[in-house]
Amino acid sequence: MNSLSDNWLIVGLGNPGTGYEKTRHNLGFMLIDRLAGEVQTQVKRDECRALIGRAQLGGQTIELAKPQTFMNLSGESVACLVKKPGRGIEKLIVISDDMALPLGKIRLRTSGSHGGQNGLRSIIECLKTNDFIRLRIGIAPEHPVGNMSDFVLDKFSKNEAHIVEKVLEYSALAVRATLRDGVEKAMAEYN
Repeated sequence: MNSLSDNWLIVGLGNPGTGYEKTRHNLGFMLIDRLAGEVQTQVKRDECRALIGRAQLGGQTIELAKPQTFMNLSGESVACLVKKPGRGIEKLIVISDDMALPLGKIRLRTSGSHGGQNGLRSIIECLKTNDFIRLRIGIAPEHPVGNMSDFVLDKFSKNEAHIVEKVLEYSALAVRATLRDGVEKAMAEYN
C-alpha cells in the first residue's frame, strides 16, 4: 500500500508546442527533458493535461511532468497531479524560469512568492499554498528590454547557449541532491 507521497513529482513549467521550444520561458521543460534523458525515460504519458514519465533515480521513484495547459494555467494540471495516489505536495518540485535572477544562476527554495512568474502564480492559487519546493532558473536580461512577453518567449541567442547548457547541468545536479540529501542540504550546496 502506497503512503500519501511515495513518489517525487518533478514538474517543469513551459508552453506546449514546437513554436515555444528552447525559449526562455521553457527552461522548466528543458530541464525535465534533460532529467528524462539521464534516467532513460520518455515523458509522453498523458495525465491531468500533462505529459508524464516515470523512472527510478537514486532508489526513489520519480515522475517527471510537463503541463500542457500553457504557462498561466499550470496550476490546474499540477493540482490534479498532486491529488493522485502516491503523490503529495511534500514531494513536489516545480522548475521555472525567473526574470529576477541573472542567466546562469539558480535558486532552490522550500516556499515563497510567485515573483511575477505566471506559472508559479497559477500553482500557488490552485494548491492554495506556496509551501512547495521550487527551483528557479535565471533568465534576466543583461540590458533593458521593451517587451517582457516577447523577451521570455524568445529563443536563447547563440552566445547564451553555452550558459544555458551549463545551468541545466547544474540544475539537474541540484534536483538530484534534493532527492538524495534533502532540500535544506541541496539549498546550502547549490544556491
